[in-house]
Amino acid sequence: MREISCAAVMNAVRDMCIEINLKLDGETEALIRKAAGEERDETGRNVLKTLCENLDIAGRTAVPICQDTGMAVVFIRIGQEVHLTGGSLSDAVNEGVRRGYTEGYLRKSVVGDPILRENTRNNTPAVIYYDIVPGDVFEIRVMAKGFGSENTSRVFMLKPADGLPGVENAVLTAVKDAGPNACPPMFIGVGIGGTFEKAALLAKEALFGEEREEQPPYIRELEARLLQKINELGIGPAGLGGDTTALSLHVLTYPTHIAGLPLAVNICCHVNRHAKRVL
Repeated sequence: MREISCAAVMNAVRDMCIEINLKLDGETEALIRKAAGEERDETGRNVLKTLCENLDIAGRTAVPICQDTGMAVVFIRIGQEVHLTGGSLSDAVNEGVRRGYTEGYLRKSVVGDPILRENTRNNTPAVIYYDIVPGDVFEIRVMAKGFGSENTSRVFMLKPADGLPGVENAVLTAVKDAGPNACPPMFIGVGIGGTFEKAALLAKEALFGEEREEQPPYIRELEARLLQKINELGIGPAGLGGDTTALSLHVLTYPTHIAGLPLAVNICCHVNRHAKRVL
């Protein structure tokens, strides 16, 4: 049995909330800078160069990359042999978010009731997902999800007969409908299978861009084909036209019912902020 203190969890979440809002992970930043060098459209190229300058300024001045510092979404993978000490895990995560957004001077964007709309003033509560696994692993992944792009995300309840053509059409429909409102170039997560809510969760998790060994082999081909078709739409950076509508697209799948083909598309703007820590 391995013991992990809730204080350690809180500190890790606090640090990640601040870090992801000030600097993108290396892979995400590299994709933006690569696109800036390859974009053929002059307006699109200028937009991408401006995004690169913005990243440079954020890094130098410790100012958030984007004014929408997002709602914290936290995925925790915890082994059955881990014993948490010193309090409640959920409380530790939310305290980490509170400290991160308060001490990091990040915008507080969460309202306590979806209808009454009173701001909680500390960006809590976070949205937290737990996955209980064998062993003594403890992994935390944190995402700061802005809502310009979140609002353009979609769930489709397709028929099994729609197959891959239906999947591709649904993803392209979601991206076309999102257009400039998702602050392109986009990162796109696609979830296929499960149930209504499972597909959406898969799509959210796909935005971390992590590969799964158990994915069926057709997935890599589907991802490449969809990314190419999306970039052929010509929406371009900031929706002003060009080759770069999306920088990355990842698909996660899960078994589903014989009568269904749930599909979700979770779109993220070019500021795809996330980090992972293993305690």
